[in-house]
Amino acid sequence: MAKVFGVGGVFFRSRNPRKLARWYRDCLAVPLDMPSAAIFKPSAMPANGVTVWSVFPSRTRYFRPSRSQFMINLVVDDVDEALCQVELAGGTIVGKPKGHPFGRFGWFLDPDGNKVELWQPPPADKPRRGPRPRRKPRR
Repeated sequence: MAKVFGVGGVFFRSRNPRKLARWYRDCLAVPLDMPSAAIFKPSAMPANGVTVWSVFPSRTRYFRPSRSQFMINLVVDDVDEALCQVELAGGTIVGKPKGHPFGRFGWFLDPDGNKVELWQPPPADKPRRGPRPRRKPRR
């Protein structure tokens, strides 16, 4: 049986792909390899960084205020600084950054209205812990 090793890409539509790609390049230093695409090498990921693949319920509120059927998560080295850059570049900040045992998170809407989650993994000297498994309810 074939198996999946990770996310190979995030693909989405835009009315002006080159303009939106340049916005990400100028705002968050996305390294464009082509006019509207970037290739990230796994070695560039921080020590505690991972790629998460997750399916949400169709009525989730987590992607709000975007109406998109997807949300992008970008690994960054400094959530607060990245959000400042986004705001200066015309992006819309959504909520306030939040800390968790598995890192810091912040959110914004890009110029096309896509919600983007920024994730700053915890330092490499702190072990990464995922969410706790839910306990079965007592009967």
